[in-house]
Amino acid sequence: MTKKTSVLGDLVRGAIAGTAATWVMDQVTTAMLSSQEPQVTEQEERARPNGQSSIANLVDRVTAATGLELADTQKSQAAQAVHYGLGAVPGALFALLRRRVPLVGAAGGLLYGFLLWALNDEYLNTRLGFAASPDAYPAETHWRGLVGHLVLGATTNSGIDALGG
Repeated sequence: MTKKTSVLGDLVRGAIAGTAATWVMDQVTTAMLSSQEPQVTEQEERARPNGQSSIANLVDRVTAATGLELADTQKSQAAQAVHYGLGAVPGALFALLRRRVPLVGAAGGLLYGFLLWALNDEYLNTRLGFAASPDAYPAETHWRGLVGHLVLGATTNSGIDALGG
């Protein structure tokens, strides 16, 4: 029998779990990045549009479109907020849908993490111009992104469960 939960409760649990999972993902991907060969890191950095992360490019696009001017520290803070928001918002939607739509919660959140990686890292960031095409990056970049998002998915799922979802 499936436990009934409220829509608002699921959204809040998912947002909290997604935010925490973003932090966990960052720990894993930072450790992976620190252990890779320097030439791989250099290739990644050369591939980045404007020499920035996809999140920094998104913040720049939004500030340019709105006419908002941010100091460097404010841009950095905005990038962090967007980064964690990209964990919270999908986490909330995942929590809402995982018990209501077949397959959404498959594999303990691993399918969710995989889909986030494929859609965001491998497709949308390039399509929107926030990142270079996938072939501009070394294989390690893609593997690190995949591992990070699998961790994100599993951690979000476990977090939702731990919060009573």
